[in-house]
Amino acid sequence: MSVLIPAKPFAYPLDPGRTALVVIDMQRDFVEPGGFGAALGNDVTRLQAIVPAVAALLALFRKKGWPVIHTRESHLPDLSDCPPAKRGRGKPSLRIGDMGPMGRILVRGEPGNAIVRELAPVAGEVVIDKPGKGMFYRTDAAERLAALGITHLVFAGVTTEVCVQTSMREANDRGFECLLVEEATESYFPEFKAATLAMIAAQGAIVGWTTGLGELSAALD
Repeated sequence: MSVLIPAKPFAYPLDPGRTALVVIDMQRDFVEPGGFGAALGNDVTRLQAIVPAVAALLALFRKKGWPVIHTRESHLPDLSDCPPAKRGRGKPSLRIGDMGPMGRILVRGEPGNAIVRELAPVAGEVVIDKPGKGMFYRTDAAERLAALGITHLVFAGVTTEVCVQTSMREANDRGFECLLVEEATESYFPEFKAATLAMIAAQGAIVGWTTGLGELSAALD
């Protein structure tokens, strides 16, 4: 039986037996001072501020024994999965694969590519390394979710307008019912987050729903 979660634009029907939490790209290089995001001139304190909310979401799902999926935007060390058009973006001295403040930028196994300590995966949780912005592009995410019988996805992570939104749109196209927790996602640019939240819920939840952490927790308790 579905649990109705107060949400925008209307109540979200969460199916307890078919729901997973997806935590997008809470990596040191994006979130921590001294990482790639900070080196690009971004204010990473905005992203750091959501760590407690994401931790609370993780605790809620772990308590219930529901599946948790973590993603990392990352590439193979030889960059064979990184298109030239992607690597060519950004500052010339800070491109994917170059040496950054925490090792090679967005390369698997490098210190900066790790998920922040407070949100580290525990045994049994799925970690998906994705070479694109979306969680389904060139990954086995769809197969893993199908094997678990998942139809509903609750999203958290960074950044709201890029990897989170892209993953939600990919999931929506695949038939998943998607809910984004507002306090558990963030952007380096507050106006981008606000616009993304509005776009997701527009036109009758065209991409998905958004809700507050308190509303979700209260409904599930």
